[in-house]
Amino acid sequence: MTTRVTHATDLLRLAADQPDLGHSGWRQITQEQVNLFADATDDHQWIHVDPERAQAGPFGGPIAHGYLTLSLAPVFIAEILQVEDIQMAMNYGLNKVRFPAPVPVGARLRAGLQLKAAQTRGTAVEAVLTLTIQVEGRDRPACVADVVVLYR
Repeated sequence: MTTRVTHATDLLRLAADQPDLGHSGWRQITQEQVNLFADATDDHQWIHVDPERAQAGPFGGPIAHGYLTLSLAPVFIAEILQVEDIQMAMNYGLNKVRFPAPVPVGARLRAGLQLKAAQTRGTAVEAVLTLTIQVEGRDRPACVADVVVLYR
C-alpha cells in the first residue's frame, strides 16, 4: 500500500493523527546481499558470511547484519510514502534504532511505516517516521527505527 501526498506540508496535517501509512511489499534477503554488505563495510563476522560455521552457531544459520536491515529504510519508505511535489527527500538521521530479532539469510522482510511527527524546518518539512521491519512468520520485528527525513 502506498500513501501519496501532493505537498510536503500535507504531512503537517497528517502527523496530528500519527497515521499508519501502510506496508511495503516483501523482499528476500540473500547470502549474496549479506556478502556484498560485508565487503562494503569490512564486517566479515562469521555469523554473517560463513554459512557452514553459522549452522552450528546461535541462530542456526547465517544472519543479515543489523545495519544491512536498517540500510533498506530508504527503499521501504519510498515504497510506502510518496510525496509528489518536492525537489528532494533527504535522510536527516535517526532518533532511535533497535534490532529486537535477527534476520536469517533467506528470510523475507517487509516494513510498516507510521508518521510520528512533522514540523517545518526552514523551507523543508521534517518528518519523523517510525519504521518497523518485520520478518515473515515471526512475531518480533527485526528493526524498529525513528527515521528523520527532510522533504523539500
